[in-house]
Amino acid sequence: MSPSPNLARLQKVLGYQFNDIQLLKMALTHRSASSKHNERLEYLGDAILGSIIANQLFNQFEKADEGQLSRLRSFLVKEKALYELAQQIGLGDYLRLGSGELKSGGFRRASILSDAFEAIIGAVYLDSDFPITEQFVLTLYTDKLKSLSLDMAKKDPKTQLQEWLQAKNLATPSYQVVRSTGKDHAKLYWVECSVDFDDLVAEGTGASRRKAEQDAAAKILEKIANG
Repeated sequence: MSPSPNLARLQKVLGYQFNDIQLLKMALTHRSASSKHNERLEYLGDAILGSIIANQLFNQFEKADEGQLSRLRSFLVKEKALYELAQQIGLGDYLRLGSGELKSGGFRRASILSDAFEAIIGAVYLDSDFPITEQFVLTLYTDKLKSLSLDMAKKDPKTQLQEWLQAKNLATPSYQVVRSTGKDHAKLYWVECSVDFDDLVAEGTGASRRKAEQDAAAKILEKIANG
């Protein structure tokens, strides 16, 4: 069966021509659209992507330790990174969604786009072999890999604070949402962080609870550093 013009265009953007176009169609199919959906391909693609990125980072950063490599890998395979790559290739235009997901804007949803991106990797692997899939992935990741540095592997403020407290046999930090404002798509959170060291307390803000917690932890670390 010959691909539709849309799928032909997508394959050109991907830089890969499928031998079995049904694999690509399945990779683009959300469970809301059909019982033959992309979740198994997503599972496979996730594992393959992790392996390819781990190997690339191992060779690219010869002086990085295990922790740094793990944090860099997490940075590259987390939902946000996959979503950004999916947006770059306009993946939302090709997704096959059920009517409910279409109406709710599923073609723009980060989780759906990132899952489909991983499913495409799984589909390419089944359609070819590992070396071809590796080249496919690394080509898509070219810009992200070039922009990487070991500075990006630094531990986040929450992790730094927790490890500092643990080293002193102190309790883990306490985080509490103080308040939030705005609608769901534009919320702002205030989180208070308190630690069992000099009764330190700091308040952080962010567009999500996690970001507010990170901001609060960073302020506690600053207070500790300044004595």
